[in-house]
Amino acid sequence: MKKLGIIGAVVVVLFIAVILLTNLSNKDKLANNPYDTDNLRQSTIDLLDDENYQNIILPDALEDKIASGEPVVAYMFSPECPHCKKMTPSLMPIADEFGVQIDQLNILEYEQGWDDYNVEATPTLIYFNEGKEVNRIVGDYSNDTKVIYDFLGQVEK
Repeated sequence: MKKLGIIGAVVVVLFIAVILLTNLSNKDKLANNPYDTDNLRQSTIDLLDDENYQNIILPDALEDKIASGEPVVAYMFSPECPHCKKMTPSLMPIADEFGVQIDQLNILEYEQGWDDYNVEATPTLIYFNEGKEVNRIVGDYSNDTKVIYDFLGQVEK
């Protein structure tokens, strides 16, 4: 019985250590995050240092950018979406190749994006020009990058 108590205590201590280390790691990641809050879901925190998710835009900034009339490519994603996890690593290098800025809106954190942009599924890529939607693609095209090339090829710079 005494051994069981010792093993239980060790498990509890290890569990607490893991929680403390995770909290410390999250605190470091959140220090200069692009979101307007530190109250983020763990899946979002996990993407903060991912090179493919460095063009995060806040909802008001995206709305202002679209309203300005300049060409805007908005990428609606969720860090918990398996299709987004496949699409983003294919999309971002192609965007760099074309010299196209992709503004990434995390609609897990900013759920109003679903309604504001009539998003039915993630990932959704929308091209706006002169304040109006010009084109959109929905879904994972990581295996059919021609669709991505065609979409980004129409974007005015």
